[in-house]
Amino acid sequence: MIKMHCKETEIKKGIKLHEIQTQKFKTNLIAVFLTMPIERENVTKNALVSAVLRRGSKNMPTSAKISQEMEEMYGAGFDCGIDKTGDNQVLKFYIEAINDNFIPQDSEKILKKSIDSLLEIVFNPLIENDGFKEEYMKQEKENIKRIIEGKTDNKARYAYDRCIEEMYKNKPYGLYKYGYVEDLNLITRKDLYEYYKKMIAECKIDIFVSGDIENITDIVKENENIKNLHERDAKYVINTIEEKQSTEEREIKEDMDVVQGKIVIGLDVHLEDKKQKYDTVVYNAILGGTANSKMFQEVREKASLAYTAGSGYVSNKSNIFIKCGIEIKNYEKTMQIIRKQLEDMKAGMFSDEDIQNAKKGIISGIKGIDDEQDTEITYFFGQELTDNKTTLEQYIKNIENVTKDDIIKIANSVTINTIYFLEKGEH
Repeated sequence: MIKMHCKETEIKKGIKLHEIQTQKFKTNLIAVFLTMPIERENVTKNALVSAVLRRGSKNMPTSAKISQEMEEMYGAGFDCGIDKTGDNQVLKFYIEAINDNFIPQDSEKILKKSIDSLLEIVFNPLIENDGFKEEYMKQEKENIKRIIEGKTDNKARYAYDRCIEEMYKNKPYGLYKYGYVEDLNLITRKDLYEYYKKMIAECKIDIFVSGDIENITDIVKENENIKNLHERDAKYVINTIEEKQSTEEREIKEDMDVVQGKIVIGLDVHLEDKKQKYDTVVYNAILGGTANSKMFQEVREKASLAYTAGSGYVSNKSNIFIKCGIEIKNYEKTMQIIRKQLEDMKAGMFSDEDIQNAKKGIISGIKGIDDEQDTEITYFFGQELTDNKTTLEQYIKNIENVTKDDIIKIANSVTINTIYFLEKGEH
């Protein structure tokens, strides 16, 4: 059995500490997540805040000072980023440092120092004349501009993002997590600092600590930066099973100078019950989630039409995305075979062995969650944002209980929302 437990403590209203006690690792991983609804007017600001905060804080005003602080903690690592989870945008900050059990007993306690350092970076930023440092603002605007303009560098990722953008046009989930170039020049260093203060006062704050740890609550509660934070009715979107409306199938083709065509098909899954999420997980695994799947075997192996072929399930949006990399001339043939796989699934044309292989792969993945500290934290954070918390043991049981009839029911609830094809146009 998986013995993975997360102890939760409300530090203040809207601010929660999560402790994952484990002796599996020689390191502690500390994470701070700031969660808020993703909105068009703030999406670029959030990406910029994340980038500017990592450059320096009041007591560690440069990247060199932060690096020096990490070196003094026996080579700790600091990282940060921005993410989109359902209809939320999440700013993520991490420090990984050696556990105190593996350093000389008379040394300064690394656990406390690493927690204090991370909270310093996130909640005590470097401010000059009522705004963020101009030099950092300028440089990070350029960095984010490069990221946004470089979206097309990874063609597979670009096609996936474009399919989502088309499916969720003018909706939160359709927004790009790094924002938009046209916003960057409008954001001043003072505007961004004012926004940061408002965001920090309203967002959901989650602090995760994974490792062989004790007395974490006291360390966090006694931290000056935490003491300075106020209680809040945290603004964020609880991830639930999204109810789908019937829509007409759309096909979108986009021309680009590409060697390989990219197909992304966004499917809507019309669920009647939350528990059908587990049926959908198994359905997706059979359709395109493993090397034994229909997509991989029929499109890639047998027909030799695709370089890559698979599918992924986004449970909090009730979508499955089929993804294929193909020779552009094979588009129509590939689509015929994909449609046939969807119809075959509806007709129950898959074996008990297919079901068992799918379940085996899913359960193996679940059992591997506690192999890495960041996947443990990601799992428990996902649970924190959902309205349906499930232990790993219960998750496995739910997968084991899925029947062929359950899967057929899901197959018959699936409709194509959008077909996106990135191709090299004749012109």
